[in-house]
Amino acid sequence: MKLKYQLTIILLSILFFTKINAQSKKVWIEIADDAYAKADYATAAVYYAKVLDDTTVLRNYVIPYEAQLVNLKMKSLFKVPELKVTKKKDSVNTAKETVVNSSKFDYILYRLAQSYRLNFDYSHAVPAYKKCVERKVYPDAPYYYGISLMNLKQYQEALKVFDDYMNGGVGTDSLIKVSAKKQSSCYFALDSSQVRKLIKIRLMDTMVFNKGTSSFGTSYSFGGNKVVFTSSRRNGVVTDPLKQDSKYYCDLYQTSIDDTIWQRPVNFGRPVNTALHEGSGVFTPDEVMLFTRWSDNNRNEAFIYMARSIEGKFFEAMKLGTNINMPGYKSQNPFVSFDGTKLFFSSNRPGGLGGFDIWVAEISETGAIGEAKNLGSAINSTGDEITPFMHAISNTLYFSSNGWNGLGGLDVFKSSLNVDDSTYSLPKNMNAPINSSKDDAYFIMERLGTKGFFSSDRIDCEGGHCYKIFSYENEPIKFSVEGIVFDGATNDPIPGALVTIKDVHDGEEPFFLITDETGFYSTPLKPHMEYFMKAQKNGYFGSANEVATKGKTESEIFQRDFFLNKIPEGDIEIEGVEYDFNKYTLRPKSKEVLDKIIEILKVNDNLDIELSSHTDARGNDAYNLKLSQGRAQSCVDYMISKGIAAKRIKATGYGETKPIIPESEINKMVPKSEEFESAHQKNRRTAFRVIGESKINIINKTQ
Repeated sequence: MKLKYQLTIILLSILFFTKINAQSKKVWIEIADDAYAKADYATAAVYYAKVLDDTTVLRNYVIPYEAQLVNLKMKSLFKVPELKVTKKKDSVNTAKETVVNSSKFDYILYRLAQSYRLNFDYSHAVPAYKKCVERKVYPDAPYYYGISLMNLKQYQEALKVFDDYMNGGVGTDSLIKVSAKKQSSCYFALDSSQVRKLIKIRLMDTMVFNKGTSSFGTSYSFGGNKVVFTSSRRNGVVTDPLKQDSKYYCDLYQTSIDDTIWQRPVNFGRPVNTALHEGSGVFTPDEVMLFTRWSDNNRNEAFIYMARSIEGKFFEAMKLGTNINMPGYKSQNPFVSFDGTKLFFSSNRPGGLGGFDIWVAEISETGAIGEAKNLGSAINSTGDEITPFMHAISNTLYFSSNGWNGLGGLDVFKSSLNVDDSTYSLPKNMNAPINSSKDDAYFIMERLGTKGFFSSDRIDCEGGHCYKIFSYENEPIKFSVEGIVFDGATNDPIPGALVTIKDVHDGEEPFFLITDETGFYSTPLKPHMEYFMKAQKNGYFGSANEVATKGKTESEIFQRDFFLNKIPEGDIEIEGVEYDFNKYTLRPKSKEVLDKIIEILKVNDNLDIELSSHTDARGNDAYNLKLSQGRAQSCVDYMISKGIAAKRIKATGYGETKPIIPESEINKMVPKSEEFESAHQKNRRTAFRVIGESKINIINKTQ
């Protein structure tokens, strides 16, 4: 009897705690679902894990607001569809709880995997997605599984997962298309695995930059000796500690460098920092600060603000107008060009190509900001492009993207701006060590392009994702130019040719090189220079080229080959030289032709020429001779006016004495026929020939 009583008590206890546990899990699911709906994936992950008795993640997660990217075209795909559970009945018409429980398990498992990924916790997301893929309940689970594998550098595994997904025939069309791009990124990452640029990077110290939960978004101010950055740390601005945890809220800070030591950072305080999230601060040339402030009421809103200051004291920040900020969307990551004429920023506002795009707006002399324009498909993709930075000297735009071929997550890219037509080059991945398989963003560099900062979540931290600030320094930038001087007719190399390199601004003395037996030359170049180059050899017309290190921020070997043509013994006809009828006056077209001869003479400064003019046989001999002499002289006078020394040019009029087609042959032609007139035209010509050539050598050049 006693044993029976004890068993009854045990059974009742089991039933009681089972009921309590079931009730607890129901509450946890409700909490998790509510958090997921509010994009609070950290909380969602914790409670979904509790439901599945996964105790490995029962901790607080942290994620800066600015890192929460939402691709508008993919937004609906983040939602987990509710499973329609049909309760199968047995012979006595009772539901099989195992079926229901199995369906709930799949739902929670997929939600847990999504929460991990959206909280950037890929190490937990991978095993969760793997289970989802194995159970084949959610057809798009393989895509997100592949994304998570990429972020853990498991590119080979990701390739297979994407391939299976693309060939499975049950996935979402838009994601299948994106999968092909992600495969391309995997191949890029594998090909780039051995590529490592000569760049030194280091994690900035925890006492200044990386104290607290997360730090990111550096920018230079006040001549480069001060740095503004964003950080979530306990000494932030908080008005209600019961509602806000200062550990998680982002504020703007400023630090300066004293010799080699960064000083203790200073919180900008009010009115710049508030009880909301602030970040991505940047100063304009007139020391107005622009920054991002995230909405308290709507997690899908972020706006760019402007704060003016006098002697370091800031006035109340003002939200920029609708040209930049649009209700219901995020505008963030402001950057102002060095000359203060352009505002770059990222936004998921309508009119873009994907999620977040890079936009630009003109700033007038009065400070008015014009309408924002999308930078277009040259920069923006169907993914996210954020954190723009324009380097003034090199006219290079740096930004981060997850839409171009990369190593995983956000990668830093660069694109050169052609100032002549305002077009951007194809974005180039900065590769390792700047980029990693995780998120890399907020890239900036100092004016000369040798060092700077970026932010990355490559270091594991509590919660799976938190940015840290890194510095980088390029190895000394080295430039050189090399090439071969060839015979233009035979393509044989020319040994002993003289290569002259000259600063176009005449700030440096020219220097000279002699090609070796293979026609090869090579020499280092200075940075921030623009050079004029020419190659010469006696018996040949010289050839010119140019090379510029100005604006270059990476080491480069320039290739410049030259092809020299031999100087002929006879006349070289100058086609296109025309005169007014019966006059010496040069027509505008003639001057354009002569300009080309002038350039030849400038390159070949060792040559003297005779410029000759010829007439046809019609007309008086003496008159033709005088006319031709006057026309030749008008050409020479024009060339002298353009800087050619008079002693190097001889004007000679030959009248009708040196026809190309003899008069005896012309007389056999039908008068005024096309053939007849063409023959006379050939005899009416302007030509030049080399009549003097000084020896080319270094001794002459250096005297």
